[in-house]
Amino acid sequence: MKRREFIRYSFGGASILMLPLGVNALTSGSKKRVRFGVCADVHKDIMHDTDERLQTFIDEASKQNLDFIIQLGDFCRPYQHNKEFLDIFNGYQGAKYHVIGNHDMDGGFSREQVLDFWGADSKYYSFDHNGFHFIVLDGNDQNPSPDKAKGYARFVGKEQLQWLENDLGATNLPCVVFSHQSFENEDSGIENQVQVRAILEKANKVVACFSGHHHTDYACSINGIYYIQINSMSYSWLGGDYQTIRYSKEIDEKYPWIKYTVPYEKPLFAFVELDKRNIQIEGAKSQFVGPGPNELGFPEQAKNSPVVPVISNRKIKY
Repeated sequence: MKRREFIRYSFGGASILMLPLGVNALTSGSKKRVRFGVCADVHKDIMHDTDERLQTFIDEASKQNLDFIIQLGDFCRPYQHNKEFLDIFNGYQGAKYHVIGNHDMDGGFSREQVLDFWGADSKYYSFDHNGFHFIVLDGNDQNPSPDKAKGYARFVGKEQLQWLENDLGATNLPCVVFSHQSFENEDSGIENQVQVRAILEKANKVVACFSGHHHTDYACSINGIYYIQINSMSYSWLGGDYQTIRYSKEIDEKYPWIKYTVPYEKPLFAFVELDKRNIQIEGAKSQFVGPGPNELGFPEQAKNSPVVPVISNRKIKY
């Protein structure tokens, strides 16, 4: 079997993608099922309408029969004026979890300050729901190597790796991992992703890994574990060569980073259901605000980084 199996995506709507799993998949699992809501990369400190976007997610999640909700990072910085935004998330009347993203510390904040503001207990941790074990990892450790990548830290340190190995060894339940940066994107994912994946594969009980960070809609299987990227709730980043004022001059003056992005008209989020044999993702479809990447001459992206306003529906058998 090939080491990496790429998976095509389908755009929103009612279509469900049926996918095989690799050789290391669990052949047994929970007799129960668990259902959760997930969003990623809301970027309160970039977008002007994040409160409304997040409220839409919370309203929809509140209508569902969910075990928990989780946000996958790049949520909000610990400014006092972001308290009302955070209150929207905390308004969900059920279990809720946080993953810390690289941009959540922008402005010179520490991870501890961010977690304290969010009311989160730890940078990495685990929890159980309905016969499944969930692991949250922090991809923002510093790489001690002099050859580390430039820019934001994207590394899982030695102490956290040891914790991960111990945590996996302490459970007999099928496992799902959440992180901000992915463990399969070789260009901008976790630097020591091969080391992390080796630990996950050795445990032989990890079903899937969900990540944000890349603002795209993509999934693949590597050695029997699915790696699923959850698209940003808000936008894709295009950069300075493709600046466009999307809303108004007034909004642009107050939120100057929006013009470097291509926003999604409607917020993107997903609801995920796990049972003994399947992972089913109910995604969402939107459209770009203003000219899209093709209209602006934005280069065609790699298959694992499509710029699309969608989180695909998927049904994965394992």
